[in-house]
Amino acid sequence: MNSKVLRLNKAGTPIAWLSWQETATLLVKDQVIWSIGDTVHTVRGGYNNSGVRSELALPSIIACDGRVDTHAFTPALSNGLLFARDQQICMYCGVDFPVRDLSRDHVIPTSRGGKDIWTNCVTACRRCNNRKGNLTPEQANMELLAVPFAPNRYEFFYLSNRDVLADQMEFLKTRFSDNGSVFA
Repeated sequence: MNSKVLRLNKAGTPIAWLSWQETATLLVKDQVIWSIGDTVHTVRGGYNNSGVRSELALPSIIACDGRVDTHAFTPALSNGLLFARDQQICMYCGVDFPVRDLSRDHVIPTSRGGKDIWTNCVTACRRCNNRKGNLTPEQANMELLAVPFAPNRYEFFYLSNRDVLADQMEFLKTRFSDNGSVFA
């Protein structure tokens, strides 16, 4: 089973992607307080004296008790997440590239005081990044196709899992920010 289970806190905020083994452990230890979504996997155990086999259905989304963090959340910037945010599309020429042909471009170059943060970084193909060089998009006469943004917690969980299931996506996308992102 490749599908991960989305773990939430009791307030319904995503906190982790779990393997089926981790999910089964939480269910067996009675640490899941509620669950939603389709069954992603059924774990089959042994047979009892009556010849009935035990089964444990693993839902796609579970919530566990624990601390609820109310602090603002901004994920660490990485090329993998940046390229996923921009859907592997160069934000200058609009072409979809394999990851190996992509690079991180700073809209305001770091040599000009630009920061290495989500709102100043976009995905660029190597050709466009070299063409832009140490200039701003305006100086290089290159138009940005989307406004860079920092993903919120729900967008981060979408970006960090390649195999998001339909019911997990429905849950997560209700909280995507309305920021003109490439998710629209």
